[in-house]
Amino acid sequence: MRVLITGASGFVGQHLAQHLRESYPDLELHGSTLNLKECEQIHEVDHWHEIDLRDETHVTDLIQAITPMQIYHLAGQAFVPRSFEAPWETLENNVRPQLNLSLACIQYHPTTRILIAGSAEIYGTVTRVPIDESAPLQPSSPYSVSKVTQDLLGLQYHLSHGLHILRARAFNHFGPKQSDRFVVPAFAMQIARIEAGQQAPVLQVGDLSAQRDFTDVRDIVRAYRLLVERGTPGEAYNIASGEAHSIQEVLDTLLSLTAVPITVTIDEKRLRPSNIPILVGDNTRLRQATGWSPTVRFDQTLQEVLQDCRERVRQQIGEN
Repeated sequence: MRVLITGASGFVGQHLAQHLRESYPDLELHGSTLNLKECEQIHEVDHWHEIDLRDETHVTDLIQAITPMQIYHLAGQAFVPRSFEAPWETLENNVRPQLNLSLACIQYHPTTRILIAGSAEIYGTVTRVPIDESAPLQPSSPYSVSKVTQDLLGLQYHLSHGLHILRARAFNHFGPKQSDRFVVPAFAMQIARIEAGQQAPVLQVGDLSAQRDFTDVRDIVRAYRLLVERGTPGEAYNIASGEAHSIQEVLDTLLSLTAVPITVTIDEKRLRPSNIPILVGDNTRLRQATGWSPTVRFDQTLQEVLQDCRERVRQQIGEN
């Protein structure tokens, strides 16, 4: 079983590599990365490929060499605020690699099962929740424009060339190892620094009113595998818990897990130019196709994220 994960050194990629290693006893796992130094501690991947996926020739050579049976395309620019600062960088990094992978598979391995890791950000501001896959696409950021493009490009190459592409639309996911650019570890890292005396007891936040559908990253990657195994090529699938949690609830829960008094203050720099009040997904299609349902509780993941951030802070202190 030869499998390629693009962006395998990233947050989701590391969790997916571990999950696939536990799921397939005959796995030959390949991972792409821009920097091999980031991969030294990731032992689940058998073969690393340092490659810029924007380079069509390099991608073609890679697919020809390994002819993967499955591809999980996770690589790309995933931080929404960054997309406002660098819109073309976001579009190029998210669209061009997928196009190169599609062209290479057409030429060398057209039966590869390809999962495109999309985002619920493509739905934008909605009036009715939960959102199913028939909802209109209303991108509200350059990032979401790039994900709409990936989603529809996947559909087009399935319809025009018969590629076995699965379009995953993942709602917010979180868990240990996530970058503190994202909201949950951003709060948790500040709490961990405050506890360690590395930051004044003031926690900076952005908009706390937004509501999001949070799913543990380990449930997300399990859904990815199930979709590649059982999903219908060309189809779009929401990956969501179906439950809404406000950012205020995230903050309150994390603060309840520390004994240190902390003051909360609004940081204007953390407010987005465009914000979506609520995103909650309908996972009916995914459940019917694969039998998937979330297994990790919201509060359990928050506890694990905070513990992970405490360990990161301890390591940082030890290195200094």
